[in-house]
Amino acid sequence: MRYMIMFKTEKDFEGIPACKDLAQMGVFMQELKEKGVLLATEGLHPSQRGARVRLSGGKLNVTDGPFAEAKELVAGFALVEVPSMEDAVQLAGQFLGVAGEGTSEVREVIV
Repeated sequence: MRYMIMFKTEKDFEGIPACKDLAQMGVFMQELKEKGVLLATEGLHPSQRGARVRLSGGKLNVTDGPFAEAKELVAGFALVEVPSMEDAVQLAGQFLGVAGEGTSEVREVIV
């Protein structure tokens, strides 16, 4: 099964998720790629470079960033393929452990 692990910003920080040891994270991600677990991963630019798009009543409404409640924004993601939600949650914990702190949300991908 495929899961999207979304990494949330902490406090008022936006941008690429913080990482206490980038070299260690690189090794960890390379190992996951070689095992076929990690399918994709990216960090996201701050919300000031983004937009929210809403369609309501046939009218398109676009709001330019930055957005309030920065701690609720997604800062990056990893797309993984593992046997179960429990495995995906464990993997999210490993990512956060290497990063040093943070919050993530794990969601199964509809295929």
